[in-house]
Amino acid sequence: MGKRVLAGNRWLRLIPIVFVTYSLAYLDRANYGFGAAAGMAKDLHITESVSSLIGALFFLGYFFFQIPGAHYAEKKSAKKLVFWSLILWGLLATATGLLSSVTGLLVVRFLLGVVESVVMPAMLVFLSHWFTKEERSRANTFLILGNPVTVLWMSVVSGYLVEAFDWRWMFIIEGLPAVIWAFLWWKWVDDQPKEAKWLSDQEKQDLTDTLHREQQVMKPVKNYWEAFKTGKVILLSLQYFFWSVGVYGFVLWLPSILKSASSFGIVATGWLASVPYILAVILMLVASHFSDRTLKRKIFVWPFLLVGAIAFYGSYALGDANFWLSFVLLVIAGGAMYAPYGPFFAIVPEILPRNVAGGAMALINSMGALGSFVGSYVVGYLNALTGGPSTSYIFMAGSLVISVMLTVAVKTTATEHPRSQEKVNIS
Repeated sequence: MGKRVLAGNRWLRLIPIVFVTYSLAYLDRANYGFGAAAGMAKDLHITESVSSLIGALFFLGYFFFQIPGAHYAEKKSAKKLVFWSLILWGLLATATGLLSSVTGLLVVRFLLGVVESVVMPAMLVFLSHWFTKEERSRANTFLILGNPVTVLWMSVVSGYLVEAFDWRWMFIIEGLPAVIWAFLWWKWVDDQPKEAKWLSDQEKQDLTDTLHREQQVMKPVKNYWEAFKTGKVILLSLQYFFWSVGVYGFVLWLPSILKSASSFGIVATGWLASVPYILAVILMLVASHFSDRTLKRKIFVWPFLLVGAIAFYGSYALGDANFWLSFVLLVIAGGAMYAPYGPFFAIVPEILPRNVAGGAMALINSMGALGSFVGSYVVGYLNALTGGPSTSYIFMAGSLVISVMLTVAVKTTATEHPRSQEKVNIS
């Protein structure tokens, strides 16, 4: 009954806010690829190898504060943490357009990663306070949809901004919205259902009781260390590392790959770079819908990653023989890599209780950040070393295959559905 009463209020009130917030975070981390393709490297005298390091340095900063961020969000306030992060990352992103030295760019990209490192775990913790087990894959998906949807429109808008102004104004214009949005986030968001003035007392109680019953059926885990050393969390962390190698090697360098492989200008390159994310949005919504409907998770993760690996290998096999067929395969690879995010991040809250689930998700996400650093750096390095993307396609394909094998290896135990008492299958 609680779900029927609350669903409309929660989804319509919270999901648009969550979506926009993560969209702004992703905008300020992904537009570096356009800056690099649009003359920043030339203006700042950045070599190709240093450019790949700068692009990847964000993810090294992103690695460090995931777990403290999740802990603060769970024990204190996700609302407050995200508010200050929005302001700081907006200012740092804007500062990127004002820099005149490579050293300054290295520092800003690293600090941008540090500030944004708390956002993803804080948002996952926030959603776990508002959405039940049957809703969580879809809620996570709408959060992470901010990723491909942002890259989709950013790829187009950034191209026009660079053409109309230059790469500096692109960073400045795309950085300021986060600062403005911080105050809207503060006004509209509540950490817990009990704080929400837009819910009735009965709605608050129904949701709180449902979430509490979900926790009651889980085996207690005393602390983070006990959770971190379990085989499931270790495998999921390694899985997300290799998955992220493929994703961020693709995201950060796709504009440069397309521009170098074709004779198109930066605007046309932006339109082409947006296409994989259209497919990504569709597949993410489909995968999360059926994952929540069946309450199965793994089966909506590894097959998509395998398709991505095959598509990357196909692009490698084609080489320079057919640009458009290779582009279609890249579209498939991009869409397939994004599809499993919602089901994947629904696994942890279903195998660990709330007191440690946020920390475990942060650990997994921090390993993903490390994988993102490796992927974005190595792909940029390989492209510069070999003069083309073929070798990096093999690298990303291999990483996804390893991720597939690790996903299959995760053994999860079924738990009872807290209301229907049906068995939940996470396989």
